[in-house]
Amino acid sequence: MNGEVTIMPYNSFDDYPMSWRPKLDRSERALYLTLARTLEDDIASGALKPGTRLPPQRELADFLDVNVSTVAKAFKLCELKGLLSATVGSGTFVAYSALTDKRFLERAEGTHVIDMGSVQPEDSANAALLDMARSLFRSDEAAALFSFHAQGEDEWQKDAAVTFMRLCGHEAHREQILFANGAQNAISAVFASLFRRGEKIAVDDHTYPGVKSAAAMFGVKLVPVRSGEQGMEPADLERLCRSEKIHGVYLISACHNPTTATLPEDRRREIAAVLRAYGALLIEDGTNQLMQRGVPSVSSFAPERSIYIATMSKVIAPGLRAACAAVPDACKEAVAGALYSLNVGVVPMMAELAARVIASGQFERIVAAHRRHTGERSRLVRAFLPDEICRGGDADIFRWLTLPERFTSVQFEQAALARGVRVAAAERFAVGKTLPARAVRVAFCTPPRDQLEKGLSVLAELIAD
Repeated sequence: MNGEVTIMPYNSFDDYPMSWRPKLDRSERALYLTLARTLEDDIASGALKPGTRLPPQRELADFLDVNVSTVAKAFKLCELKGLLSATVGSGTFVAYSALTDKRFLERAEGTHVIDMGSVQPEDSANAALLDMARSLFRSDEAAALFSFHAQGEDEWQKDAAVTFMRLCGHEAHREQILFANGAQNAISAVFASLFRRGEKIAVDDHTYPGVKSAAAMFGVKLVPVRSGEQGMEPADLERLCRSEKIHGVYLISACHNPTTATLPEDRRREIAAVLRAYGALLIEDGTNQLMQRGVPSVSSFAPERSIYIATMSKVIAPGLRAACAAVPDACKEAVAGALYSLNVGVVPMMAELAARVIASGQFERIVAAHRRHTGERSRLVRAFLPDEICRGGDADIFRWLTLPERFTSVQFEQAALARGVRVAAAERFAVGKTLPARAVRVAFCTPPRDQLEKGLSVLAELIAD
């Protein structure tokens, strides 16, 4: 060594491999906000691809010559927005869904788009709803619809909600019922009132995008649970509960969005047993349960630890923004307060119309018609897309289409849109660093029949080409 000392240059990263080398504008005092915006911009521009593993926080702090806490706060902010996924021992990754959570792709310019991306029931109920609305506005109570209504004023509406839930497979009591302006509204209220920022909710590895946006809004962290053809796997949920502090579980128990999986009764009981063992709160989305029938809710097996949400927009008509939630006593005051903060009150016209649809018996006739129409459209789907690649049952209003290996789901979404058909890529539903399935969700109840046939033909051609 001859007494010589080699001095390494400070912060020398010239030849050091790093997945991200941001340029930090130091003009702002809150550097973590600047770093978070830089990260978000680089994801949006494509400079950082989904699935990219970011440099360790200390390494990035050395590169930028900032405190580790600055990097940690920037990463946490982006994680709460759903842009990053962090796992102890694995590192921090750009979420696969980072570019697809916010909205569907814009319509192809100059092209009429056949919408097979948004999930809506077919419109056979609209005429009956219009007749009931006309009757409602001719009644003596019509003027009261424009007055303020507090939660719980109309007990008969709660009785109608109990009947609605019973048809969905869940037994509720009048005292448990709270009303919301749709399922998304109810989910947001639950997240806002019962979970603190940073707390963890377990969800299927591909899940409803509305839950992802609500979690990002309220700073709740979604943790993916492995799901198979029968839905969420209880063993993986228990593994997760053992290894991490899971505060809640969100699941769609029937015709899961997007995979169409319906939990069998034995799996529902197993999930309820895990909830009881680890003290997690269940938020069960019963949106599609009504079309299935015959299976009790997961909440039925752990009612003291469950919030059950049922809505009419996916089974009656998309504009009927009326939902109800069965909330246990321990949570009811907090959720009611959040609903008041979000809404002040539910729309009286929607609540009254929904209650009349149920109480009159018209509701079951509408659902029966939906089942019939959905079955007819299901047979049409099978004529173009065989069951082995297109998963879903006759009562499901969308399908989960497995793609050839030459496509990623985003590539297929873009290729279909270029031909005038909108579908929804798996990246929109993937949670955290879950590798998105090579699949797209295909909704088939919205387009008129001639457009549906044309859209299915386009999808079949893309797969066959």
